[in-house]
This record gives sequence, structure tokens and C-alpha cells, in this order.
Amino acid sequence: MQDKSAPEEFDVVIVGRGPVGATLANLLGLCGVRTLVLDREARTHHLPRAVHFDDECMRVFQTIGLADAILPQTILSPGMLFLDADGRMLLDWSRPQTLTPMGWNLSYRFHQPDLEDVLIGGLSRWPHVTLRSRCDVFALDQDETGARVRYEDLSNGQLGEVRAGYVIGCDGARSLVRRFIGSGMEDLGFHERWLVIDVLLKRERDDLGDYSLQHCDPRRPATYVRGTGTRRRWEITVLPDETSQEVAQPARVWELLSRWVTPDDAELERAAVYTFHSVIAQQWRSERLLLAGDSAHQTPPFLGQGMCAGIRDAANLAWKLAAVIREGVAPDLLDTYQSERQPHVREFIELAIRLGGVINTKAIEAGLAAGQARENAPVKLEVKKPLLGPGLALGDLPVAGHLAPQFILSDGARSDDQIGYRHVLLVESAAKLPSHLAHSQAGLDILTGDDAEGIGPWLREHGVIAALVRPDRYIRGTARNEIELGRLIAAITPPTHVPSAA
Repeated sequence: MQDKSAPEEFDVVIVGRGPVGATLANLLGLCGVRTLVLDREARTHHLPRAVHFDDECMRVFQTIGLADAILPQTILSPGMLFLDADGRMLLDWSRPQTLTPMGWNLSYRFHQPDLEDVLIGGLSRWPHVTLRSRCDVFALDQDETGARVRYEDLSNGQLGEVRAGYVIGCDGARSLVRRFIGSGMEDLGFHERWLVIDVLLKRERDDLGDYSLQHCDPRRPATYVRGTGTRRRWEITVLPDETSQEVAQPARVWELLSRWVTPDDAELERAAVYTFHSVIAQQWRSERLLLAGDSAHQTPPFLGQGMCAGIRDAANLAWKLAAVIREGVAPDLLDTYQSERQPHVREFIELAIRLGGVINTKAIEAGLAAGQARENAPVKLEVKKPLLGPGLALGDLPVAGHLAPQFILSDGARSDDQIGYRHVLLVESAAKLPSHLAHSQAGLDILTGDDAEGIGPWLREHGVIAALVRPDRYIRGTARNEIELGRLIAAITPPTHVPSAA
């Protein structure tokens, strides 16, 4: 009989229920992991913060079964243009309006409170996932058997305590969990104050356009972003001699906006000075404590990749936690989380800093390392998604560490919907499989060219006969022949086996 005074037990406690914490909780719910989410706020923060996510994020939202609820609340982004002080285009970062190999569009704009409401609402589908609001975590400690989480219920002042196998800090830039891990921050050198202004248009202003605009004016760089509905955002550099308080006063805000809108055009929703940072936590895990999202990394907003990075963290981490907790995989699997994600997020932060340099200086060439110069035309920017860092991907094989495409099945459905949040082996035909695997499938999901006609051509394009795709849709490894296929299958079966990092 359980001791009534013993603290409640969970597999995972998530501190923070923003987009990253809520996505992680939904993924763990999908995996059957007993999860508690603690957040100090009573409800979703009502003001916009992040405004962009990409095709990879939407694929994660598809995985948790919420893409169809999120999609109607988004608009597609045509991309971003960089203009000089005279309005001439310096850099063209247009986004295609067609579906990418992920099965979704490359760039979505959204209103963060709307997204959070869908993600938090989705938690009610999982009976083993619990959300507690108005709970302020103040202490963490851990031993060989688990972690102890102590918190105050702000609604009544009572103190609570729970035990957990793992605690994940999704608690933002000032993360308490990071302090308990004791992690320092690596500073990549970008720290600037910007005034972020959100307005609601009172009348049509089609002339403002749908593109995001980076005004690369050395006197005062500024950014314009179209949001959903009547929402529009400007981000304007705060000069060194200005105080954050004076520049955020309504009269001064309207003065700064006057070249674009007036109080007759729009209503001020929020004006606040933020310091954009570029930092990465040096240690993302200490035994049973881990970090995800802004608690692990902060990026300048010029690429729109801040929240996206956190969603990728959640997708990388959840299946590994589930494997350790539910399948008995060795906990050192969790060390591959930082080794894979940290180099990936660093590359995005470094590109964001370079783009920040473009916006902030006349020396435009300094920031164009990612662009392709064209005669008598603005530089065209192409952003390739980084590869995973070293970890579980078998790095000596073609396309290992890349994202796998999403295929359309013969019945018109998307392949991720059939696979779920699991490993899948892609092969050209069942005839290519060893006979014992073809019969038993060894607990492994298999998709063949018979299921989706795009699989065969994709495998042949990369010179492989099979590819093992992880639950987060990254390619764990590929096989060019039957010997390599055997090695690939051994990497995942039996499920208690964890290969050493390659």
C-alpha cells in the first residue's frame, strides 16, 4: 500500500509550458510517458512574442496530431527582403510557396498565444499528462533513483513536492533548471537593444506588404513583419544614447513609426525594449536534469529560428527519454541530445548574427557569406538547414544526419501519419529485405516503394538501398548493400541496444 505522505511520482517533469514545453509534453504523451508540466503563470501570455516557424516545426505539430488545428491560424510568408537606406534591395530571401520535401510550406507566420492555446489544449488528450498552472518551482535535487521538484502553488501559498525520473527545463532565458545544472553560457558576441512594437491595424494598409523587410539603414536599422490578421510588428534599433524607458514612451514610439503608420492607421498593442542575445548553454544535461529551448540557447531574431530551435530540441529529446524510461535503454543515450543539437543551433545563431551585421552596417558584404551574387540583381539568400552534430547518426553513410522527406502514400495520406513518432526503415521493395525481417519486421516499421512511389527514386538518388529514419525524422543511417543493411537494423533492434556514437 502506497504511503499517503510520499510525494507523487512522474517519469518526467517539465518546467515551463510555453511552445517548447507544451510540444515536449505532447510528444511524451504520445509515447505514454507519465508527465507533469509546471508553470508559474495562470494562463497563456496574451502578447505576441515569436511570430514565425518553418516546415520542420509544422511536421512536429503534425506528429502530435495538431497541425490541422494550427494551420488555419497561420499565414504563409513570402519571405524577407533586405533594403538599403534608399529602399534599394540588397538581399532577396524569398520563400517558395510550394510544399517542401517536409510536406509543408517553408515559412509560416502565427500569433504565439493562439499557438500555445492549441498546444496546451492538446495535452488533455493524454490521461498520463498533467498540467499545473500557478506553480512556481524553487528547488531541484537529484540522486541515483530520481529527482525531487519542490514548488509553491501561488494560488494558495502551499508548498508541493513531486519525484521524477527526469526534469526538463523549458523555463526560458532566466532558467532556474539551468542554474541547478550549474551550466555556464557561451557568448557568441551579439547583444543589442531593440524596440519591439506590435500594432493592430484599424484600416487596410496593403501597401505595407506581406514580405518581412529589413531596413539596413546605418542610422537606425529596423525590421517590419506582417503578422496574422491585422497584426503588424516593427523592431527598431535603440541607439546607445537612448534609455530603454524613454524610447518606449507612446509619443516616441509613434514618432519612430511615423514613416510607416500613424495613430489613425493603427492601435498600439505593445512597445517594449528587448536585448537580443546570442548565447548557448555549455551543459545541457546533468544526470536527470536537462534543458530545452531558450534555457539552452538564445538567438537574435533575424532568421526567425528561435522558437524553431526549441521545437527541434523537443522532437530530438522526447523519443530518447521514452526509450530510456519505457524501453530500458541506457541513460547515456541522452548525451546524444546535446551533441546532436548544439552544433545545429550554433550554425543558425551564427548565420543570424551575420544577417544582423548586414542590417546594422554599411559593410554589406560582411554578412553575405550565405548568399549568391548575381549580376545587376540583389544577392539571393539560400539557407540550408544544418546537419545534426555527432551522436546516433552513422556519419560515414550517405545523407546520415539529414532530414528525411515526407512521402505521399498510395492512398494519398502523408507517410508521417502512418509511421507516427517511431523509427521507420525505408526500402525500395520488401524483396530487398532479409527474409527473417520481412516476416517478423523485428518490431520495426517498414515503408517500401509499394507504399509510396517516391521512396524508390529517393533511395536511388542517394545511392542507397535502405534508410533508417528516427522518430524526429532525421536519418540515423543508410545502407548501400545488404551488409550495411544488417548493421543498420542492428542499430535499432533489439530496442535495449544503444550503439556508441559514430
